[in-house]
Order: sequence, then C-alpha cells, then structure tokens
Amino acid sequence: MTEAEFARDIHAVLAKVQEGIEVIVEQDHRPVAVIKAPQAPGRKISECIALAKAYEEKLGYAPVPDADFAKDVQAAVDAHREPFNPPSWD
Repeated sequence: MTEAEFARDIHAVLAKVQEGIEVIVEQDHRPVAVIKAPQAPGRKISECIALAKAYEEKLGYAPVPDADFAKDVQAAVDAHREPFNPPSWD
C-alpha cells in the first residue's frame, strides 16, 4: 500500500490490522513501515516456575515434559539460527 493510500483511509488500514492482516506501507515502491497487531503477551518465566512448583506440590513429584518436547524445542531453535540484524534507522 502506498503512503498516500494509507493516509487517505487510516481507519480501514487499522481495521485490517485488527483482523490480523499485516500492512506494508511503501514510498517510491520501497517499504517504509510494517503495521501489524502486537503479539499477545506470554507468561513471565517467574509465572511458569510458580505454576510448575504448584503442579509439583499437587502431584507429589516434579512434572516431566513428554518425550517429544525436547525435539520440538530443538526444531524451534534450528528454525531461527539466522543472526539478528536489526534494520538501521539512520
């Protein structure tokens, strides 16, 4: 979407973003902005630890992840091996 299209109907753009659509604003056919809904906040690690401890007390033993958990975590790590190169805003 061009900068002019964005400026002409910002309300429609925001409605699309609320529907989960990512909008890229361009100027001279170059992306200058990406507008998307923020990620839903996850649990803090302290909350996860507290939940695990409460579950352990309830069960009488520490919770044990299922056998596929380590494979799932490793797959997630492997999928994001590229270096972090934030854009330059100079």
